[in-house]
Amino acid sequence: MKTKFILVRHGEPRYDEVIEKGYVGMGYDLGKLSENGVRQAEERAKDPLLKDAEIIISSPYTRALQTAAIISRLTDIPLTVENDLHEWMPDTTFLFDQDANDSFQEYLSAHGIRNVSHRYRWESYPDLKKRVQLTLIKYKNYKKVIVVCHGIVMSALTRFDDVIEHCGVREVKL
Repeated sequence: MKTKFILVRHGEPRYDEVIEKGYVGMGYDLGKLSENGVRQAEERAKDPLLKDAEIIISSPYTRALQTAAIISRLTDIPLTVENDLHEWMPDTTFLFDQDANDSFQEYLSAHGIRNVSHRYRWESYPDLKKRVQLTLIKYKNYKKVIVVCHGIVMSALTRFDDVIEHCGVREVKL
């Protein structure tokens, strides 16, 4: 039996508070949902596609975890956090001495395939895909699982160029 995974991208985030505090690197990922992002999560919680899910698993990043918490509260589906559902890594060394936007542009132009000539130390698409699949395998004993994470993480299970709107949904079976 294959498990149905309902992938949900987090709601619209806001970063004004973290920028104001001067957070850099992973500190930027503490940005919470905007008011619109909260509404998006509340609307997504009403989606019949989520009905009968047994568990919600979420990225630990604030925007995803807040989205998952809203969905959990409104659906009464239990929630747990999976660290390896975190966002794609623009710098796998965690030095954050490079521009994340430039790193992302290089990732896109290379279609996620790293080689020694690349300037930036980003996570490759195959590595991202492996990380996400290994996380989801732990939930193969469930029939239906909601996964709240990030668009690029979702694309590791759909296709490289999949552009997913805030609180957008994709369904995969593994």
